[in-house]
Amino acid sequence: MSRNDTAESNPGMVDIERVGEIVVLTIDHAPINALNLTVRSRLLSLIEQVDDYPEVRAIILQSRGRHFVAGADIREFDLPPQAPLLNDVLKAVEGCSKPVIAAMQGSVLGGGFELALACHYRLAAHNAMFGMPEIRLGLLPGSGGTQRLPRLIGLAKSLEIMLSGEPIDCETARSLGVVDRVTPSGNLSADALNFAHELVASGAVPPRIREQSVPGPSLDPAFVAEQRSKAARRHPGVASVDFIIECVEAAATLPFEAGLALGRLRFEECRNSSGSKALRYLFFAERHKNSKETARSVESVGVLGAGTMGSGIAVSLSLAGLRVTLADTNAEALAAGMQRVRSTIEASVAKGRIDRSTGNAAIARVVGGSRIDDLAMADFIIEAVFENLAVKEQVFRNLGEVCKTGAILASNTSTLDIDAIAAASGRAQDVVGMHFFSPANIMRLVEIVRGEETATEVIATVLALTKRMGKLGVVVGNCFGFVGNRMLYAYGRENQLLMLEGATPSQIDAAMQGFGMAMGPNAVGDLAGLDVGYRVRRERKDLPDDPRYYRVADLLVENGRLGQKTRAGAFDYAEGARRPERSSAVEEMIAAEASRLGVTRRIISDDEVVKRCVFALINEGANILAAEIAQSPADIDTIWCNGYGFPRYRGGPMCYADTLGLRDVVREIQALAFAHGDRYWKVSPLLLDLAERGGSFRQM
Repeated sequence: MSRNDTAESNPGMVDIERVGEIVVLTIDHAPINALNLTVRSRLLSLIEQVDDYPEVRAIILQSRGRHFVAGADIREFDLPPQAPLLNDVLKAVEGCSKPVIAAMQGSVLGGGFELALACHYRLAAHNAMFGMPEIRLGLLPGSGGTQRLPRLIGLAKSLEIMLSGEPIDCETARSLGVVDRVTPSGNLSADALNFAHELVASGAVPPRIREQSVPGPSLDPAFVAEQRSKAARRHPGVASVDFIIECVEAAATLPFEAGLALGRLRFEECRNSSGSKALRYLFFAERHKNSKETARSVESVGVLGAGTMGSGIAVSLSLAGLRVTLADTNAEALAAGMQRVRSTIEASVAKGRIDRSTGNAAIARVVGGSRIDDLAMADFIIEAVFENLAVKEQVFRNLGEVCKTGAILASNTSTLDIDAIAAASGRAQDVVGMHFFSPANIMRLVEIVRGEETATEVIATVLALTKRMGKLGVVVGNCFGFVGNRMLYAYGRENQLLMLEGATPSQIDAAMQGFGMAMGPNAVGDLAGLDVGYRVRRERKDLPDDPRYYRVADLLVENGRLGQKTRAGAFDYAEGARRPERSSAVEEMIAAEASRLGVTRRIISDDEVVKRCVFALINEGANILAAEIAQSPADIDTIWCNGYGFPRYRGGPMCYADTLGLRDVVREIQALAFAHGDRYWKVSPLLLDLAERGGSFRQM
């Protein structure tokens, strides 16, 4: 390195610049400055070189772009560890004989937070956010975070940060002692240089967190139990919870090197676990997919239908900064919908999710309309009326006549034929499906249904709009139920048949929750309303010629048991309660119907319940892929983990099939066909082909 003030540009993603007695190292690895192998190698080499120069008195470590370092390169976690490990880099940084200042902005997460802790001083911009989100990937901080952070801020707060996976803001970090100084001028680079000169002038000796003792008391068992319980609710099925607790406790009981080794050991155990692999797979599956097409401009949106779904959609749009006209021809429904918009946003303010000014602005952006004509000048219209094809076709005829040229017309339908709806509009190229999930203002998932004539820029616009709303848009093809609900019918079919054959609703739900589903299928049906599916089945012309098919659900509706709204569905519900209670009347009703249909009843194991429900999902998912209704197995898994409560630590139905091995999956489906006939158990040709070739869904 030159003794003079020089700047060196390099292909190693870390730049070095000399400013008198100060060296500035700048990580430049867009977009999040992830600590991949190249960055680690270059950073280690430069730290070791600079430490040997006596004329260099201090080092600033900063990053280019919006973020300091938002973590490791997650793609490397599927590969064998490659030296230098991040631990090696951090030991060199912390062991440096010259003061090292971390100058941080934006995200300081995971390995980035661990890197900051290895530095001797931490200067932060006001927008800096600090966190250790590894638990979301079934991991733990594996490069000293479990040892350094407790030595800095104590055991309890460290455990909270790691088990929640949530970031803390700059002011909180400063109050905890994570940040030494918040940039006084707002110019992070200039303030970092001033800070460095101050340290040099004072002759500061680099303080090392590893040499400190853990401050404060030991962990209270009741506090640990509470944090473990919270983490289990936030991150169900994640095995790293107990490892995080173990390693944080070790910071107070083991020497630093021993604690560091324990953390690395536990990290590797987690990294190689099926749960973490599934969560990492979902991390990439759920990344927003940008379209190469240019999206149309959208500033104003109309929502037609002011019911629960329509008002929820309006809330999401208004919070995204869009002007919204919520229209309904029924005056009472419109008034109720507008009130629901206001109360929903007010509730978010009361809970601290948004501030008062943001809430007031969002409420003001929603106006009511009593006629379809009120939507005439909207850039984008989302229809959210009754789930009936004839009704929606008439609505789209009207929209096609009223709305301005170039406006996008979207139908919030969960099952209906988008091409039929599009044809009714007279402008099929502008029509698309948007299947929101309830409650629409909370659920992230939106199935974006591509019709035969839907223009590519319309798909691009919907993808951009869902991203703006903070939602996860997945493009799917057009068929009954699209991806999610088509698979749901296969899953539900087995639930229905199992009840006729002898399993109770309670047993089935308990077995599926034991597998990891957020709710059992019967509780889900009661929550959604059994009459919804009943009406859909009445309209379908393609139902199997099987008197057992969804007979239990139909029977419940025909006896006035519609679910929670009538306090009676597959389960009973006490007044004002949502907790399902076993119903002997329902079980007797099912047994009598099975007898009438000639179904032999027997004792059914929980294992059979899970196999039949899950393998029905996998097989139908393979058929959907073969028909190109889903673009990839990852899209199916994204839909089922975000819309239907499939356990994230299993990665989704198709990922789970890969975990089991496709040859074993085929054998299980063939065994089910032998036991129950091949009406519903014909192995998907795609699944069979992949299994015979030793392939997997992930390789598609």
